[in-house]
Formats: sequence, structure tokens, C-alpha cells
Amino acid sequence: MASFTPPATEETTFPPSVSTRNQDKSEEDKKPKRILSIDALRGFDMLFISGAGTFLLLLEGKTGLAWVDAIARQMEHPAWNGFTFYDFIFPLFLFIAGVSLPFSLNKGLSLGMSKTDLYRKAFRRMLILIVLGLLYKNAPITFFEPSQIRLGSVLGRIGFAGFVTTLLYLNYSDKARIGWVAGILVLYYAALFLIPIPCYGAGDLSFEGNLVGWFDRTFLPGRMLQGTYDELGLLTQLPALCLTVLGAAAGEVLRSQRNEGQKLQWLLLAGVVCLGLGLLWGLHFPINKHLWTSSFILLTGGMAFLSLGLFFWIIDMLHFRRWAFFFQVIGLNSLTIYLTYRFINFGLTAELLFGGLYAPAPEAWHGVFQSLGALALVWLFLYFLYRNKLFLKV
Repeated sequence: MASFTPPATEETTFPPSVSTRNQDKSEEDKKPKRILSIDALRGFDMLFISGAGTFLLLLEGKTGLAWVDAIARQMEHPAWNGFTFYDFIFPLFLFIAGVSLPFSLNKGLSLGMSKTDLYRKAFRRMLILIVLGLLYKNAPITFFEPSQIRLGSVLGRIGFAGFVTTLLYLNYSDKARIGWVAGILVLYYAALFLIPIPCYGAGDLSFEGNLVGWFDRTFLPGRMLQGTYDELGLLTQLPALCLTVLGAAAGEVLRSQRNEGQKLQWLLLAGVVCLGLGLLWGLHFPINKHLWTSSFILLTGGMAFLSLGLFFWIIDMLHFRRWAFFFQVIGLNSLTIYLTYRFINFGLTAELLFGGLYAPAPEAWHGVFQSLGALALVWLFLYFLYRNKLFLKV
């Protein structure tokens, strides 16, 4: 089950004593150093879920600055086709979950765990995340009205993608896993265009007539987010897990024996290729987060590779690390804040604590200051956990 344990970061690893330093030096050299850029990027991603997205959105129309309004409009999802930065947040988290997998799986293998042990661990983690996802999406749970329970969830998708990626990573080569990604994306594309559904036929990608919606209405019990379908439902699990597989490919590069320059070149090249293919494919298969179209997967996958490359270059290659601490505090407890934000009203607490300070400001700005105060409380809460070495892991 979930547990509070400190990760083996450089900050929590103490140097050996003088008498043992020499004999332990060779062993320490063999241990892979934690890559800070992964934690920082995860924290950057979670920052928007933890309140930064709301803060930026509320700024629209208040400053009189066009560039601020443009940023604010990026914090909302498009109604259907199209893309905004906020569409990138969840795909990036799926990608980062994959980046971490090669490190954890190889650590397990080095400790003598068998593949079967790792399968069980990944399956157990998937079940726990599914349960937590059900709680998150449905609290208070309508036990006596099961038709109102929503089965699709962010955490459930992360768990499923992690489990499948574990199976692929432990049984297929790097090239074969990329082949799996290509096959899934092409088959998903073909299915949406070639499989006819009642009343709409084949190839209808409208809100009402798409295959994803029909499949969910037919086979997914319970409440669906969009009423006629759920973007976290059944069919979209397949293209979404490709992001985690791509993340595992990036993680494998980062833990490889390549030098840092070669690692960066690989990440940037993969990012440009995926981004280009996604934009090109989007000319026929629209970029659409609601349907998790293949073009959307490649676009966000490319952006994720480039983002990881940027963070890796600045933090781990140039060693500009001080600024990353703010994001690291969030990234090391991403699951904690995701769950806590659902059950603790940081906005109300911020209003009670800081309302007197921003009361003289124009009323239109009160929501902005309240959301900023809530974001500050979130970070301080996570900093308290960080200082006490409390990290929620599943």
C-alpha cells in the first residue's frame, strides 16, 4: 500500500566516514546519481495542477496586457479540436512516469527481484492507483447509486500505462517498444476512420459521432464525464499509454553510458521528430485531447522530450540548480499534492488567512490573490513534508 519513505536523493545521502571512505568509493561510483531534472520537471508539471493554472487563468482581462491574456487563455482546454498548453499537463505526467521506470525496474533487478516479482509490484501499484482514482473522482462515493460512479480517472490511467510499460520494458528491446508505439497509434487511427458505428458510419470524428464515444456508451458502466463518452474511458487508454512507453525510452537514454552531450542530442532529436510527425499527422487526424488522437500523442510526446532535454541541459549539465529547488519540492510529492488538493480547500484557508490583506484591492482581483495565497500554502505544505523527509510512494 502507500507508504511514507524518503527517496535516495543526493541531499539525503551522507558521506561515508573516513575509515570506510576508500573501501566504499568504488561502490559509490557504481550507484547511479539521481537526476534532479526529472524531479524538477515533474514539479513544474504538477505546479499547474496545484493552483498555478487557476492563478494564470484568473488574470485574464485584469492587467490590460495582451501577453498576459494570451497566457491565461492557454490554461483552458479547447472545446474539441485544437491545442493549448493546458492540454500538455497530463500527457507530460504520463511521459515522466515512464522516464522513472527504467531506473526503478533496473534497481529491482539489481536487488535480485525476478520479472514475476516486478510484474506483481506493477500490477499491485496499478490496482492501488485505480482505487485512489475512483476515490478522487467520486468522493463522496454514491455506493447506493453505482450508475453515478465514474470509473475513468487520471490515477487509473497512470497505473494502467505504468503496468503495460513495465511488461513491454522487461520483454522487448528499445526498437521493439517503439514499434509497439507506432503500431498502437496507427491501429487507433485506422479504427477511428474505418470502423462504422450506428447512425454515423465510419470516420466521424465529431463530438457525437466518434468511435470512442460509442465504445464507452456500449461497454463502460457508470457516469461518463462528457455524458455520451469519457475522455478517460476505455479506447483512449491505448494511445495514452504510448506516452509512458516513450518516457521509458527517454529514461533508458538518461541511465545509459552515453555522455551528457549525446543524451541531450538524443532527447532533442526525438522531440523534433515526434513534434514534426504529430503536426504533419494533425493535418488529417486532428490534434484532439478529448479523443487522445495519435497526432496529439506525438505532439505532446515531442514537447515532453524537448522539455526534459531543456531541464536536463540547464540543471544536470550546466548545474544551474538553485532555481529548481522550488519545483523539486513539488515533484518529490506529486501524488501527495494531487490527492490532498482534492480533499483540502486551500483556497478557503488562503481567504481566511490573507483575505484582510487583499480586501482593499478591487473585488475583481480577490480571486487572483486568493489563488496565489492557496498556491503558496500548497508549496509550504509540501516543503514541510520535504524537510521532514515524508514522501508518499505507491
